[in-house]
Amino acid sequence: MTISKLRDDALRVFRAGLRAADAEEAVRRQVRRDGEILTMAGARYDLGRHEGIWLVGMGKASAAMARPLVDLLGGRICGGVINVKRGHGLPLAGVRVHEAGHPVPDQAGVHGTREILELLAGTGHDDLVLCLVSGGASALSPSPAEGLTLEDKQEVTRRLLECGATIHEMNAVRKHLSGVKGGRLARRASPSMVVSLLLSDVIGDDPGTIGSGPTAPDRSTFAECLGILERYGIRERIPTPALRLLESGAGGAVQETPKPGDPAFRRVRNVVVGGNAMAVEAARARAAELGYNALVLSSFVDGETREVARVHGAIAHEILARGNPVPRPACVISGGETTVTLKGPGLGGRNQEFALAAALSIQGLDGVVVLSGGTDGTDGPTDAAGALVDGGTVDRAMSRGLDARGYLDRSDSHNFFKPLGDLLETGPTLTNVMDLRVVMVG
Repeated sequence: MTISKLRDDALRVFRAGLRAADAEEAVRRQVRRDGEILTMAGARYDLGRHEGIWLVGMGKASAAMARPLVDLLGGRICGGVINVKRGHGLPLAGVRVHEAGHPVPDQAGVHGTREILELLAGTGHDDLVLCLVSGGASALSPSPAEGLTLEDKQEVTRRLLECGATIHEMNAVRKHLSGVKGGRLARRASPSMVVSLLLSDVIGDDPGTIGSGPTAPDRSTFAECLGILERYGIRERIPTPALRLLESGAGGAVQETPKPGDPAFRRVRNVVVGGNAMAVEAARARAAELGYNALVLSSFVDGETREVARVHGAIAHEILARGNPVPRPACVISGGETTVTLKGPGLGGRNQEFALAAALSIQGLDGVVVLSGGTDGTDGPTDAAGALVDGGTVDRAMSRGLDARGYLDRSDSHNFFKPLGDLLETGPTLTNVMDLRVVMVG
């Protein structure tokens, strides 16, 4: 079993996970139409009872999620607005699709979000609003709270990304600086009937965390947000208007995000149509088909990327030495989403950093391959999904004058892998269900 075969099989396993996470199919499985009856996730909606049907969405996969609904409803859709990441747009009849910046929000996102809010302001009790939310929605639906600018929110986002805050922590802060997140979109749409279809990119598939929960109750508070800033030592490093808003909210001077039981949610239904577990299971099944003893480690993996990579490397060592937790030929798969604390001015993302740290951990091992990739096709501010390494990666790099440890210390994984040709490049996948990691031991 050669390294070349192991690398090819790792890619096959990863691609099987991607296919299972297809956003369009995830929605198509949940919706059907029979005349005037639209069924979504088992619930029936009589289209004849609704004066207008409107479509809004935000997130990297929201345009792909919208296509089955546009196909089913056609001219019954009165209008719609969707915000996606640049390069993730699709032509949708009757729906305006805005491409905007991610992971740092930009003015295009602000414009598209303003259009969404204006559309919802014109809906009423007899309207049906279909809302599509996927990973990336937090950055792609910027609506600065009163007193804040886009630049304020951009700086807060950068600080949270740099310090290694988890997605749950980032979203808690962003909810409290927004006019859309944390259930505020539901408040704007009320009293319309709202059905939100959610493609999860968060561990646990909590509707309140996916895309910062625009149509879900928010359990976080202004006080918790201040605690997050304190924990990461960035309270005094975020823009003053943002800090003042959080402090005012904690003091009771600013209205909290809507909580469970709020009237805004009386006619709202949130449905998770897909997530990381589906991709992980499909990857496991494909590995088994290829003849590997396949094991799912967990779809709940989080934590500091480098530490998680070392654990995966240790598992490869254990399989080689003792055949635990699964005998060779082995394929160990994990899902979830790690975080990166930036150590230098380099370029990369959590999956490329994972692969680089894993390469150091498995250096010199024969018959071991590790892949880490983002299911959305992008990793950090790069156009790569991740990277693929083996036990000889570090030595090959050294022969070309590339010091793996130095690149890791500078958080410069992308520039390490690019000359080696080891970047995982899929292009936009039009889905987003966190990450897949594959450890192959031949």
